[in-house]
Amino acid sequence: MLCSTALTVYFASHSIGTVFVTTLTCSLLLQLAYFASVLFLIWRSGCVSRAGQRAEHSDSCKEVGSEPDHYEVTNECAELLQRDQMLAISLLLP
Repeated sequence: MLCSTALTVYFASHSIGTVFVTTLTCSLLLQLAYFASVLFLIWRSGCVSRAGQRAEHSDSCKEVGSEPDHYEVTNECAELLQRDQMLAISLLLP
């Protein structure tokens, strides 16, 4: 993708400097999109895992006769998302 972008920009502008800046920008955008998608998948797998635990907890609660706390599970997903965002910010800082 970067090579085709570089060739397209070079044939359009005939400037090596413009090719370099455009290719560098595209490279950074691709890395950012990849990083964001990995963070999203981590967050989503955490919520799916928590939902599975909630289902197991719900089954055990039915045996005992109590109800699971949905707010607690939702709050844990929000905390997980916030932790992942803080991790992403810390990785981006020099």
